[in-house]
Amino acid sequence: MSPEPCGKTLFKAILFDLDGTLLPMDTDQFFERYFRLLIPRFAQLLEPKVFYQKVVEATGVMINNLDPDLTNEAVFDATFYPSVGLGPEVLKPMFMDFYRGEFRQLRSVAATTELSRAIVQKAVEKGMEIILATNPVFPLIAIEERMRWAGIHDFPWRLITSYERMHFCKPHLEYYREILDLGNLEPSQCLMVGNDLEEDVVAGRLGIKTYLVTDFLIQRGNSLRPDYSGSLADLFAFVESLPAVGR
Repeated sequence: MSPEPCGKTLFKAILFDLDGTLLPMDTDQFFERYFRLLIPRFAQLLEPKVFYQKVVEATGVMINNLDPDLTNEAVFDATFYPSVGLGPEVLKPMFMDFYRGEFRQLRSVAATTELSRAIVQKAVEKGMEIILATNPVFPLIAIEERMRWAGIHDFPWRLITSYERMHFCKPHLEYYREILDLGNLEPSQCLMVGNDLEEDVVAGRLGIKTYLVTDFLIQRGNSLRPDYSGSLADLFAFVESLPAVGR
């Protein structure tokens, strides 16, 4: 159970991770199934093992990029398409068709809970801005689909961090700085909620308070410590206890 927030704790915005946090799932299982569905769509043009390898390599380059002039999408495109010898005019429509089609089958990998919607609703009722701070390695269409699975797609999100918009990825602090800049927010005004010690709790190094959701906890042996922690049910009670903005 997470400790109760200090009575003076006032958050203007809550940053929510998606996969494994608001959308309960085992991310390893998700990505295994993701590639099993994705690879066949390209099999007539690209040898499956080569395709998989090049997607993983381009994603790695995108995650590690720190060039503020390049969106994550631009980095992926500049790395992936030349590596397979086919241009985005050929392959990108196939990716988009996949996200409109087979990708929806991955809903079976995720659990359903009313808690996620209740938590976000409570934050909105308290006047807080809500930001979907998912790692921006997917296009917006894929993120919005997973938001529908979690039942949180129709809230007034201040920002959704997709690969089209963002220039950095987790766990880089530049990712969180970009969110603060886009939202015109100070670190002390924000709470980051996530299930990954490395990718989410790292936000604390900027002065952002952090809440670690433990239902689908991911930890890689680092020494980062959240300010608060608990289950998704605990998180609801935590948000419910926070003071409303402007009161």
